[in-house]
Amino acid sequence: MDLPGPRWKKGKDGKDFAALAAANPMSSIVAELQASLRQSEPVAILSNQGGDAVLGVTPEQAGLLNRAAFGRAVEIAGEARQWFQLGPEEVLFLCQCLKCIAVESADKKQMDERELWNRLCSTSEPFPEMYKAYQHLRLKNWVVRSGLQYGADFVAYRHHPALVHSEFAVIVVSEGDVFGTRCGRMKVWSDLLCSLRASGTVAKTLLVLTISSRTCELTSPDCLEQLIVHERTVTRWIPQQCREQGPKPSREELKPCREEANMAEQVQTIESEGSNYWGVILGFTVLSSLLVYKLKFERKA
Repeated sequence: MDLPGPRWKKGKDGKDFAALAAANPMSSIVAELQASLRQSEPVAILSNQGGDAVLGVTPEQAGLLNRAAFGRAVEIAGEARQWFQLGPEEVLFLCQCLKCIAVESADKKQMDERELWNRLCSTSEPFPEMYKAYQHLRLKNWVVRSGLQYGADFVAYRHHPALVHSEFAVIVVSEGDVFGTRCGRMKVWSDLLCSLRASGTVAKTLLVLTISSRTCELTSPDCLEQLIVHERTVTRWIPQQCREQGPKPSREELKPCREEANMAEQVQTIESEGSNYWGVILGFTVLSSLLVYKLKFERKA
């Protein structure tokens, strides 16, 4: 079954943003952001309670962060710099993958990649597989946002959320002994059907990303190279819709060919002649019966 394409939003002129997105590919925007952040080396400060962080940037970098769909702008009165709140996956992606920001703890202590990894894993047990799924999609130039309001782990956009609706509702499934008891997710039909129904209700395709590994230690970010991602899209099969997907016959195809028309005409003629023949026989039989009944009545009289 063919997957539905992107649902582009429209501007004030009524035209969709497909052409605008094609002229500004997400890969170019992310590369521009990476180059700008590497020059100034901004520092993200982790919060005490969770894995979120706050990043202070220049107005130009704030525009690039917004265009690349990283984080959410935070307004702080009286501040010349602009601040963005980043999620755990976004912090590690900018630090470990793009290598364009530094990270400090709340007490102003510089953190390397391993320390940051351990800190983020301590705040969320399934963080390793969640980050691997996020990294996998981001490196393919998909914009990834939280899918909590859609009953999913993430939602994936073809471009900026202001230009297009999200295309996939993403469920992350872990597979392997290294993940412990977290491997039981989506193993029951009811879980799959609930996720499929929820994604269909909000016009999204369900994308299941299975993160697997046989021998891997999750205590280090080096494990990311050993984790394997399997992509599976799950869609409902609706017979009423599939039945109408074939090409419609033309008028010429609907017309019977000459041989078929002649054959149908001959069959109709034979049927009409046969019906006339049996009508004559039936009439003669009825008439004979009446004559015999009349002769018997006259003899009795």
